[in-house]
Amino acid sequence: MSTTSDILVIEDDPIMREAVAEWLCAAGYSVRTADDGDTGLACVSTAPPALVVTDVHMPGTSGAIVISVLKQHHPEIPIIAISGLFQSGFGMNANDVVALGAACALAKPFKRSQLLGVVSQLLSTRP
Repeated sequence: MSTTSDILVIEDDPIMREAVAEWLCAAGYSVRTADDGDTGLACVSTAPPALVVTDVHMPGTSGAIVISVLKQHHPEIPIIAISGLFQSGFGMNANDVVALGAACALAKPFKRSQLLGVVSQLLSTRP
């Protein structure tokens, strides 16, 4: 069972992972981090979070796979997909990840206020 403020951040870039985690912690959320998709999925299996923030383009198990697996096994967990490549024409774009089941997509670089606004909105609408 997840707590209402438990957020899992899955991001292979250590600087981005720490920045997102720090922003969320400073806003009062409990945050766990994972540096790849496999580790992130293992964290969810151990203790499902209230919300997941995942990078889309990661080596190994991509964010697209993470989103697909989470939507299959934990459809109640909202997912925010993040990527610096949504506008690049490379790989998946924002519409693709939303079609997979992400609640929303944020293109890097995004502002702290954008992330916190989406997190607040998604957590406030959870049953």
